[in-house]
Amino acid sequence: MNKFFIYLTLILFFSQQLAQSQNLKDKNVLIVWGGWEGHKPEKFSNIIVSWLNDVSANIRVENGLDIYSNYDELIKFDLIIQSVTQSSISSKQEKNLLKAIRNGVGFAGAHGGIVDSFRENTNYQFMTGGQWVEHPGGMVNFKVKIVQNDFTEGINDFEVFSEQYYLHYDPNVEIIATTTFNGKDFPWINGVKMPVAWKKLYGNGKVFFISIGHDPSEFKRYKNGWELLKRGLVWAGS
Repeated sequence: MNKFFIYLTLILFFSQQLAQSQNLKDKNVLIVWGGWEGHKPEKFSNIIVSWLNDVSANIRVENGLDIYSNYDELIKFDLIIQSVTQSSISSKQEKNLLKAIRNGVGFAGAHGGIVDSFRENTNYQFMTGGQWVEHPGGMVNFKVKIVQNDFTEGINDFEVFSEQYYLHYDPNVEIIATTTFNGKDFPWINGVKMPVAWKKLYGNGKVFFISIGHDPSEFKRYKNGWELLKRGLVWAGS
C-alpha cells in the first residue's frame, strides 16, 4: 500500500512538472538583458534561453532596451523576461512597456534585473511591485521560507548564499516566499520579514519577481529557487 502511494505521488508530481513546462510551449517570449555587468545579465539570459528551448517556446533575445521603443513589437509577446540593472529607460520606452503589460503581456525577472532597473521611474516600479534599497552584509547565508499554496506545492524552504534583498514593496503583491533579517548589520531591522518572491497583476498582465540570483548560477545550485523561478515564468506567460 505504501508503495502504491509513493508511485501515485511521483506520477502526480511529474505530471505537474510536465504540465507546467508545456504551458510555455509555442509561447512567444522576449528576453531583454543589459545594464550593470555585475549581475551577469547575459549569463542569466543564457540560462533562461536553454530552459525555454527545452520547453519549445519561441524565443527572441535583445541586448538593450531598443525594442521597448516599438509597442507593436512588444504586444506580440506572451512574456517579457528582463535582466537589466542600474540603467535608464526613455519616457517612450517606459510608456510602451507598461502599456504592453497592462494589455496582457507577462513580465518577470530576478534580483536587480527588474527591481533595481530604473531607479528614477516610479511608474515602472509601480508595475514591478517593488524597488531594491539595501542588501545588509552583502553576500550572506539566509533562509527562504515558502508560503505553501497551490502555486508552491512541492517546493520546500531552502538555504541560500546570496544578497538578502531589503525592498520597498507594494502591499498589494501576493507574497509566495519570505526571508527574515537577523539585524547583524542593522540592529533595528532584526526580525523584519521581507518578501523573496511575489506575483501580482498590472492591468491584464501578470508580473513575477524573485530576489535571489545575484549570480545567475544560484539557480543551478538551489533547485527550489530554480523551480520557483520556472513556475513564476510559466504563470506570468500563461
